[in-house]
Amino acid sequence: MGPKRQARLKSAIVNTDEHPSYKPAGKKYARHDTVNHSKEEYHRVNPDGTISTTNSAESFFSLLKRGVYGSWHHVSREHLPKYASEFAFRWGTNKLTDGARMAAGMPMIEGVRLMYRRPVN
Repeated sequence: MGPKRQARLKSAIVNTDEHPSYKPAGKKYARHDTVNHSKEEYHRVNPDGTISTTNSAESFFSLLKRGVYGSWHHVSREHLPKYASEFAFRWGTNKLTDGARMAAGMPMIEGVRLMYRRPVN
């Protein structure tokens, strides 16, 4: 892990639910905030004014799972990053009209040809 990535980790605030498996991972970050879903806590305003919540992450993964189950039915491990990137783009441009989203996405595919495998000739 490079020094820039380590610096980002040490300055990041991680938000999770209270599941115990998150505790060791949370130690790598500046702060690890948890929300207690079992006590119906889904967000909290902290004394420093920051908000602890997992709602956005859960909503994003819900959208991704609906896309996989509803459109593709199966996604291989090899191609999962491509599908996740597509949904990250959709998530980040959700306030745009369809036309504006199309205009924002077109420069990203200019000159790119995706092939399942290389042609023989």
